[in-house]
Amino acid sequence: MIVVSDTSPLCNLVLIDHLWLLREIYGVVVIPDVVADELAAASNVKIQNICTLEWIETRSLTNPDFAQNLQIERGLDPGEAWAIALTIELIADDLLIDERLGRREALKLGLSVIGILGILTIAKQRGLIPRVQTLMDDLIKQAGFRISPQLYDRVLDLSNESV
Repeated sequence: MIVVSDTSPLCNLVLIDHLWLLREIYGVVVIPDVVADELAAASNVKIQNICTLEWIETRSLTNPDFAQNLQIERGLDPGEAWAIALTIELIADDLLIDERLGRREALKLGLSVIGILGILTIAKQRGLIPRVQTLMDDLIKQAGFRISPQLYDRVLDLSNESV
């Protein structure tokens, strides 16, 4: 199974010390070189070190024109645009992306999209974590991750952790 990731899910998972979930779920995570550059430029050393992990694989686009068009015509940031384009090039199974605009464009293109909350839900189903709520709270407090109250409750329902 091939998964391509945008920058923010990797950053957010590393900030709550659960990046390892991606290795457990996917084995290898592919990132475009633009995402690798964004990670390397981060001020947080933990984020900078993501690219040094053996199970994070950096790839270049063979044709960056599509990614550039997504940026110009759709207003996506470079990481989102390159991740979408790489997902298409590799015929990847999933695209890991959280930003609303990027998710919407990926879905329009027929891509299978998963976000960090979907990763947490899968991790709970597979017994990799005991509770999703604790990690959602950590994402909010430690990573500044925004979750609407409705989505928060929905994820709890899907995880059988309803209050």
